Amino acid sequence: MSDTAGIPPEGQGATGRPVGPGAGSSPSGRGTVRRRRRRWVWGVGLGVSLALVGAAAAGWAVYMKLEGNITPDEAAAAELARFEKDRPTALVKDALNILLIGSDSRAGAENGRYGRDPGTERSDTVILLHLSAGRRSATAVSVPRDLMVDVPDCRRPDGSRSAPMFAQFNAAFEVGGSACTVRTVEKLTDIRVDHHVVVDFKGFKDMVDAVDGVEVCLSEPIDDEDAHLHLPAGRVTLDGEQALGYVRARKTLGDGSDTGRIERQQRFLGALVNKVRSNGILLNPVKLYPVLDAATSSLTTDPELASLRGLYELVRGLRDIPAEGVQFLTVPRESYAGDVNRDQLAQPAAGKLFERLRKDEPVRVDTDSERKATEKETTAPADSASPAPAFSGNTAAEDTCA
Repeated sequence: MSDTAGIPPEGQGATGRPVGPGAGSSPSGRGTVRRRRRRWVWGVGLGVSLALVGAAAAGWAVYMKLEGNITPDEAAAAELARFEKDRPTALVKDALNILLIGSDSRAGAENGRYGRDPGTERSDTVILLHLSAGRRSATAVSVPRDLMVDVPDCRRPDGSRSAPMFAQFNAAFEVGGSACTVRTVEKLTDIRVDHHVVVDFKGFKDMVDAVDGVEVCLSEPIDDEDAHLHLPAGRVTLDGEQALGYVRARKTLGDGSDTGRIERQQRFLGALVNKVRSNGILLNPVKLYPVLDAATSSLTTDPELASLRGLYELVRGLRDIPAEGVQFLTVPRESYAGDVNRDQLAQPAAGKLFERLRKDEPVRVDTDSERKATEKETTAPADSASPAPAFSGNTAAEDTCA
């Protein structure tokens, strides 16, 4: 028998099938499988890498857009720095006081719909938001625009300086903008304002629309031509335009006083807080983006807060505060002796409130439901422990229809 018997011809395998560079190094073809697998893994890896790069680029573009929306209030920062030695000292580390200013500016096409632009603006709404150390609670204190206060000398928009004056509180914003308002609040309360935020009409409307409206409860129908409001009684979901009219209306809703308007604003903000929390907006990027876009587009803040990181750090501390821990009240005040249409601080209640906020001590809000529940209760025994003083207000946990 030949020595070559049983050996397949050159170029064929044991089964007579062709072999060569494309057939692998073994009769089973495992080399081919390995090479195909390597090509597939490499392709998938490249696709994933490109997707991640694309997502990162898109994420960066979104971040930069939102970051660029915020307007840093550099002029106010410079003015406040000038008077740093005269400003109050923060007493409690990690507690924060943020001044929220709603501007009635008519500048721009959107804001111009609400009246002629006189070239100036006043603070339509001012709220001092106190966040406790450890973020156990958030207390929002409204400062009435008709409150008579001492306004310090302030830098006007044209660079000149105003003289100190005794005037309505909202004149401070008209004279010297946010810096003058911050200094006036600090002079009034002796509380250090850590940050300030200014929002105009358009920004407020956009925020409400971004969360698909906010539900309120109306005890009676509203038919207000000036506020462009025509609403039925009961539970009603307000869009941005309706919400703006609702929180600004004064003459035709309630008793026509600024007190009623402030209480309406506070209840609306409580409902807005609940809407954001109940819809899971903070944890849903699809829902969160339009809210962030609307919010950042409408904000003018101190430079330290004028970034997504700064705003995120602020919001992150609010996520775990329970609804009943978000409180709304108004500074204790009474009719001003010189004009019954103006207010002045009611002492000693106002002083006690400011002291508790300054020291980051608990503030107890006496809500409508609590007042009704305790109307028939007797006073506490004389030897019982004295509770923290209560201030009339409400919390975000209250149901306005209850």
